[in-house]
Amino acid sequence: MINFEKVRWKNLLSSGNTFTEIELNGHQTTLILGDNGAGKSTLLDALCFGLYGRGFRNLKKELLINSINEKALVVEIEFSIGKKQYKIIRGAKPNIFELYVNSVLVNQDATVRDYQDHIEKHILKMSYRSFTQVAILGSANFTPFMQLRAKDRRKLVEDLLDINIFTTMMQLLRKKKAAHQIDLKDTQHQVEILEERLSGLNEQVKVMTENRMAKITQFEQTVVDTNIHIGELLEVIDTNSEEITTIQLTISDKDSITKKLKDLQDMEKQLTNARKKALKEVEFYEENDECPTCKQGLDEEHKKEHLESKTKKATEIAHALQQIEDGVGAASKRIIEISDIQTDIDNIQRQVGLHQTEILSNQKYIQKINGEIEELKIESDGGTDVHERITKGEDELDVLHTKHKALVDRTHYYDIATTLLRDQGVKEKIIKQYVPIMNKLINKYLAQLEFYVGFELDESFDETIKSRFRDVFKYENFSQGEKMRIDLALLFTWRSVARMKNSVNTNLLILDEVFDSSLDVAGTDEFLKLLNTLTDGVNAFIISHKGDTLYDKFSNVLRFEKHKNFSRLAD
Repeated sequence: MINFEKVRWKNLLSSGNTFTEIELNGHQTTLILGDNGAGKSTLLDALCFGLYGRGFRNLKKELLINSINEKALVVEIEFSIGKKQYKIIRGAKPNIFELYVNSVLVNQDATVRDYQDHIEKHILKMSYRSFTQVAILGSANFTPFMQLRAKDRRKLVEDLLDINIFTTMMQLLRKKKAAHQIDLKDTQHQVEILEERLSGLNEQVKVMTENRMAKITQFEQTVVDTNIHIGELLEVIDTNSEEITTIQLTISDKDSITKKLKDLQDMEKQLTNARKKALKEVEFYEENDECPTCKQGLDEEHKKEHLESKTKKATEIAHALQQIEDGVGAASKRIIEISDIQTDIDNIQRQVGLHQTEILSNQKYIQKINGEIEELKIESDGGTDVHERITKGEDELDVLHTKHKALVDRTHYYDIATTLLRDQGVKEKIIKQYVPIMNKLINKYLAQLEFYVGFELDESFDETIKSRFRDVFKYENFSQGEKMRIDLALLFTWRSVARMKNSVNTNLLILDEVFDSSLDVAGTDEFLKLLNTLTDGVNAFIISHKGDTLYDKFSNVLRFEKHKNFSRLAD
C-alpha cells in the first residue's frame, strides 16, 4: 500500500514563492475550502505533477509555473511503501527531477523518461490514468470511467487487477516468436542448401567415377612428358658446364696478370716520382751558381759533374718508364680479353641457372600431378574426401532435421501461449471472475448512495442499468447528480478491488467539488455516510466551496485564500 504522507509546493499556478505544505495522513477526513480561484484545487495539480510530471488540469508544464514569478516551480512529495521511505522532488525553471529512497538519491544516469518509467512501474505500480481514477475524482480534466473508451476501460481494470503482466508477457512472446520465425526460416534455408550441396556431391561422385581413369592416364602422360623435358634440360646444362670449363682454362692467368699489372703500376708511380726529383735537381744546377743555404759559390767543375750525373739518371728513368708503360698496356689489354671471356662465362652460367629453375618447377609440378594421381587412386578405392563430405553432410542434415522438427513443435507451443495471453485468454478468465464482484460492489455503493438501480458491467465493460421497473438505461440517460452517484460508486469499487488485489492501493482519496454541483443534499449526506464507513487506512480530502453546510462534518478543515495575488493556506 502506498501511504502518502506529505506534499509541498511553491510557484505552482497561483501559489507564490513560499512553500504550501499539506499533511496527507494526519486525518481521516479533511475539508478544503476557499473561494473560486483561491487555489484549493492546486493540491491535485501538485500531486499529479510531482508523481507524473503533468498537472491534473490539461495544461502544459510551462503554464503550471506561477505567471508572476515565472520560475522556481517545485513540488515535493513524501510517501512510504512498506518499510521504505520515498521522496520525489520535481520542478521547472530550472528542471528538477530527484528520487530519494530512505534519504539516498537514486542514480540519475538514466534518461528522464526511463526514470519516470521506473517510478511508475516499480514503485507506484500505477499509471497516471489509474491514479486519477482510484485516488482522485475531480471536476477538471477528469474523465469518469463510464466516459472512457472501451480499450481504456479495459486497461484501467487490468491495472487494478494487476494482470497487465500478461500484456508484458505477450509483448515478450511476440519478440520471441519473431526471433523464432527467423530461426525457423534460417534452419529451413540451411536444410535446403545442405540438401542441394549433397545432391551436387553425389553428382560429383558419379562424374568422378566416370572420368577418374581418363584423368589418371592424362596425368601420367603429363608426368612422362615433363620428365623428358627435364632430361633435355639436364643435357643442355651438361653441355654448358663443359663449355664453361673449357673457356675457364683460357683465362687461367687472370690472377697473375692482375698481380703483374698492379706491380707495374706501383713501379711506374715510383719511377715517375724519381724522374721528377732528378729533373728538379738538373733544373737547380742549371739555374743556380751559389748555394741557396750558405750563399757560397758552386764550383764549376763540381756543378758540371752533378749536372751530367742527374741528367743521365733522368734519361735512364725515362727509358725505364717507357718499358713499364709498354708492359702496363699489354697487361691491360689481356685483362680486357679476360673480362670479355668472363662475361661469356657469366651468360652461360645464367642460362644454366634458368634451366635449373625450370627443372625445379617441373619437378614440383610432377610432385603435384603425382599427388592428384594418388588422390584419384584413393577415391577409386572408396576413400575419397567427397564420400567423407557426403557422410558428414548427411549427419549435419539429420541434426538440422531434428532442429527443424523441434522448431515446428515450438511454433505450436507459441501458438498456444499466444491464445492464452491474448485478451480473450487468461486475462478474460480472470476478468470474468472479478466482474460479478465488481458489479456486486457497484450496486452496494449505489444503494448506500440511495440510488436504487441494477447496474451491471459485462466482460467488455459495457454497462446495462435497469430501473426498479426493469427498464433498461445507459449511463447517458441519467442526470448529472445520478451520473455522479455512479461515478462515486465506481470510484469506491475500484479502490475496493485494488485493495483486494493489493495492486493500486493507496491511503489517499481526493474529491474535487463533488458536492458543489451534481449532488443534492440527500446525495451529499449519503456520500458522507459512505465516506465514514471507509477503513482507517484512508485519508479523504474533499474540496468544496460549500463550507457552511459541510464545515462540521469533517475531522479537519483547511482553507485557502488569496493574499497579494498569491494563494496560501489561511491561518
